[in-house]
Amino acid sequence: MNFSGLLSIVAILAFGVGILGVAFAFTLASQNRPARGGYMLAVAGFVAGIVLFIISSGILIVQPARAAVIVNVLSGELETPARAPGTSIIIPGLQEYIIYQTDQREYTMSGISSEGRVQGNDAVEALTVDGQEVRLDITVLYRIERNDVNQIHLNWQNRYETDFIRPTVRAVARDVVSQFEAEAIYGLEREALGGQISEVVGKEMKDEGLTLTSLLVRQIDFNDAFANSIEEKQIEEQKLQRARTEAERVQTEASGRADAAEQEARGRANAREIEAKAEAEALRIISDQIAANPNLIQYLYVANLSDNVSFALLPSNTPFLFNVNDFTQLGEDFQAPAVELEIEG
Repeated sequence: MNFSGLLSIVAILAFGVGILGVAFAFTLASQNRPARGGYMLAVAGFVAGIVLFIISSGILIVQPARAAVIVNVLSGELETPARAPGTSIIIPGLQEYIIYQTDQREYTMSGISSEGRVQGNDAVEALTVDGQEVRLDITVLYRIERNDVNQIHLNWQNRYETDFIRPTVRAVARDVVSQFEAEAIYGLEREALGGQISEVVGKEMKDEGLTLTSLLVRQIDFNDAFANSIEEKQIEEQKLQRARTEAERVQTEASGRADAAEQEARGRANAREIEAKAEAEALRIISDQIAANPNLIQYLYVANLSDNVSFALLPSNTPFLFNVNDFTQLGEDFQAPAVELEIEG
């Protein structure tokens, strides 16, 4: 219990003592006894009650997160600045005070009947630039600075929510929505919409001594026909995207197979080219050796005959007979050349 409340209770008790004094005085008078004591008790009680009541009325206790506007009842002027939280003295009968909250507060306009200050559907209705109707649920978080309390009291008193915040937010929201297309608000521009509303409302509130801490566009509703058309469009776009993805996959696989086939064919071609070069080189070397040693073919032929064969009969279309001795004489002086193949490639 605060000190002012305690003094008020004591003042009431003092008035009670005064009443008892009056009753006691009448009792004494009815008994033809001196009633002076009763009168004195009554006067003391009433005087003490009045003094304590005046003192308690002159003590102002401002709770935390509050500010008190002090009004001179004779001139109507406001004390500057407003009283901060704590205990102070006012002049009863000459000064009055009005308490304002300075902590963060919220004001909600919603289509849900159980939310917000106004019961029922209180969503902000607006039209987009392309004529679509949208409904916005908006919550405003704000506070009052102690240095601005006098200004708010002069301009709005306790009507600042209903007479300023509510109509200002609704008007600004409608104006900003009218600059957007409905499909943009339905998609990526929703955050930009909220940002623009917050910026304009913040400036308007600052001019009136209110500080906007946050403005939340909590819900945006469209009419059913528009919402259905947007959903169908998104479904079709998703199908188209899936078809494109599938086509790209098939194309990638076909390209991969073609590249693999091309690589395989190129490998076979390279291998055949290397083989052909090797064969050509071998033939070149053999040709060079035969040119250098004309009897090489005959020697190789005879070398492959059996040991007991002295003559070989060639096919009927070759009317030549070779004397083995002619070839064997090559054995001591002749050395078959070694054939080395060098493969390029």
